[in-house]
Amino acid sequence: MNKIKNPNRSEWAEILKRPTQTVADIEQTVMQIFDEIKLKGNSAVSKYTELFDGIKLDSLIASEDEISYAKDQISEELKEAINTAKSNIEQFHRAQRTEKINVETTKGVNCWQEKKPIQKVGLYIPGGTAPLFSSILMLAIPASIAGCKEIVLCTPPDKQGKINPAILYTAELCGVTKIFKIGGIQAIGAMTFGTEDVPQVYKIFGPGNQFVTVAKQLATKFQIAIDMPAGPSELLIYADDSAKASYVASDLLSQAEHGKDSQVILVSTSEKLLDDVSKEVENQIAELPRQEIAEKAIENSRLILVETEKEALNLINEYGPEHFIICSKDEEFFANGILNAGSVFIGNYSPESAGDYASGTNHTLPTNGYSKQYSGVNLDSFLKSITFQKISEEGIKKIGPSIELMAEAEGLQAHKNAVSLRLKDLT
Repeated sequence: MNKIKNPNRSEWAEILKRPTQTVADIEQTVMQIFDEIKLKGNSAVSKYTELFDGIKLDSLIASEDEISYAKDQISEELKEAINTAKSNIEQFHRAQRTEKINVETTKGVNCWQEKKPIQKVGLYIPGGTAPLFSSILMLAIPASIAGCKEIVLCTPPDKQGKINPAILYTAELCGVTKIFKIGGIQAIGAMTFGTEDVPQVYKIFGPGNQFVTVAKQLATKFQIAIDMPAGPSELLIYADDSAKASYVASDLLSQAEHGKDSQVILVSTSEKLLDDVSKEVENQIAELPRQEIAEKAIENSRLILVETEKEALNLINEYGPEHFIICSKDEEFFANGILNAGSVFIGNYSPESAGDYASGTNHTLPTNGYSKQYSGVNLDSFLKSITFQKISEEGIKKIGPSIELMAEAEGLQAHKNAVSLRLKDLT
């Protein structure tokens, strides 16, 4: 890992740069595929599935037989683990429900807000180098709790045209209504425009590579909402001498193995800890099945030595990490001071993997510094708020004159008239 000692603030932007392409680099490719899907539907999706995934499919839909067969391919131990995670995720997301808000703002003026589910949602689940069935738990569970009627899932097939059994099992367990063997840009395009088989959805969720991320962003041009720009995984750890170097290294590698474009960063006031962690990374990475991927990600990563905890916190807030681990004697300083992070893990026994799988929090989080503006996925991500108001005769008499004056001041006479006519009838 690249070690950087006491960088000046003017250098932060450069050393914290993500290893990602821009929208402009990928936009032309995405729009070409979108245009074909919009025009040709299933045939265009099949064309790009064959091109990118190397398989010609007879059907894009996962059949009932495939889903039923998948149940028998999953060990009872894994089923039990999935159900443990499901229970914790359900508990945490059910607790996020809020009651209807009802306020009488003025006598006779009643205003209230109710949350309604998004009717049709699309879930994108990566299935290439790692079949992320855990992402189904994180997306389908809150979608079901919210009451979404149609939950569509797209995931890429393997070279035999199959979907990983754990993905199929988890999808059915969590209430997914339709499962499609479609990955990448073509999956986002299919859910954006709809095809003969794939329903058009109102909002698309889920992580993916840079092509998927850009495709989601461009889908917003076509009246489709997205959860957030969730791209390649990233992790930043602040650790001091109270941390255990082997734990810190294992956490860094847990994100580095996600993909070659992942990024991990360790910030510390202790140069000894940085050196110890660097050695541990070298030792542990040699034992990983995904060593080649992790090594490439480590090339994009940093060990940053700073002089003070205050400087560390400022740098971390500037970076805005997707995942932030705090292993510090003064953990409250960082927990209270963090402003920009997707999800925070506190203490030596809170590995980021816990949030990825089974603690209950959601792992679909903003990357690329978007934690400065976006929240991670939560129950409200699958709901929209609608406001209502009912005004009585007494109410319009009380607020009517204010409305008339304000409308007249803005030069909107018809607005004023809509109130004046009513007030006249009430005199």
